[in-house]
Amino acid sequence: MSQKFTILFDLDGTLVDTAPDLIIAHNHVMKKFGFQTKEPNEIKALVGMGAKTMMGKTIWNSAKEELKKIKEKDIKSAMVKEFIKYYGDNILIKSKLIKGVKEFLVWCSKNKISMGVCTNKQEHLAVDLLKKIKINNFFEYVAGGNTFDFCKPDARHLTNVIEIMGGDIKKCIMIGDSEVDALSAQNASLPFILLEDGYTNIKTSQMKYDHLIKDFADLDKIIKKYL
Repeated sequence: MSQKFTILFDLDGTLVDTAPDLIIAHNHVMKKFGFQTKEPNEIKALVGMGAKTMMGKTIWNSAKEELKKIKEKDIKSAMVKEFIKYYGDNILIKSKLIKGVKEFLVWCSKNKISMGVCTNKQEHLAVDLLKKIKINNFFEYVAGGNTFDFCKPDARHLTNVIEIMGGDIKKCIMIGDSEVDALSAQNASLPFILLEDGYTNIKTSQMKYDHLIKDFADLDKIIKKYL
């Protein structure tokens, strides 16, 4: 059923501050496989890109000598598998909702606004996190990085979800915290709300957005302009 308005949310760094648990999982894998662990400020920008990308960017460029002794494909696969297992078992230890998220979701629900999640996190992990942090019931659809044959910043990751939800692309907005989210919205020709201090090394001025917010408090005032 078509709703009067649709909001698509990124997950990591937008709805939930997942960096603490993702970094713990990352360093668990690094230590287990004999690589150097990383400080949070070194890898925070990578945690919203998915396990394979996160592990790849922190390891493959700094462990070339070690990798000469091992089949790269095998070690990558094993490390990603271990990361997903460990993180899945410890998905909500230190992660917490971004300020104002729950109140905003309640407001959207009361105003019959349709809501979906578009994340590059694996779908089963995204669904599990949303359930455990108790906001899953607000969302009509959750698309992970492995839901389709493509993921953000491909516009289809967003447009497919809008279509599945029965929404109108002309009555939709995207909320995210990184350049991947900004580019996704741009590719899909959607207005974009950028959350400051997200999981990115890119400066705010380097991203295209329509509105800039510090958290979800008073976000309803922006959304009302689109209704």
